[in-house]
Amino acid sequence: MVVETQTDTYLQQLVIRQVIAEDLPALEWEGEYAHYRNLYLDAFERARQGRSVLWVAELPVVGLIGQVFIQLICDRPELADGHERAYLYGFRVREAYRDRGIGTYMMKIIEDDLRQRGFRMITLNVARENTRARHLYERHAYRIVAPEPGIWSYLDEKNIWHTVEEPAWRMEKRLL
Repeated sequence: MVVETQTDTYLQQLVIRQVIAEDLPALEWEGEYAHYRNLYLDAFERARQGRSVLWVAELPVVGLIGQVFIQLICDRPELADGHERAYLYGFRVREAYRDRGIGTYMMKIIEDDLRQRGFRMITLNVARENTRARHLYERHAYRIVAPEPGIWSYLDEKNIWHTVEEPAWRMEKRLL
């Protein structure tokens, strides 16, 4: 006898797809991430230029429950060089849907996509205090390769500059 779990149902219904312009407001998750509005707009523009790929996980009726962005090329080639190395960032799953395999499912699709594009390495930064995320990445063969100061700035939705200092670990995975 096979018992279908709620996790199985979620994964069967889940749609992993690239972001479209109409998704941009929903990426803010009812205002929780409104302060990143300009970052989302910039990332979407990079995607239109072919420099990034933005992904969402959508559950019918519920809406967007996950997101992850991939930078294919950036000004730090050790993170993304446009040919062999891509950079994963902004990876999140709504709290109510965590621990159900959604993040793992998204990672598989993204890694497969990068392999098809010819990338051999994926890089990410994870906050040092975010041990839960770090353990997820380690379970999927990412390894710590360097410390990162984690200092970055962004312009919020009210056009105010913020500087974030979030020490991190740089992690990598070879895509075979």
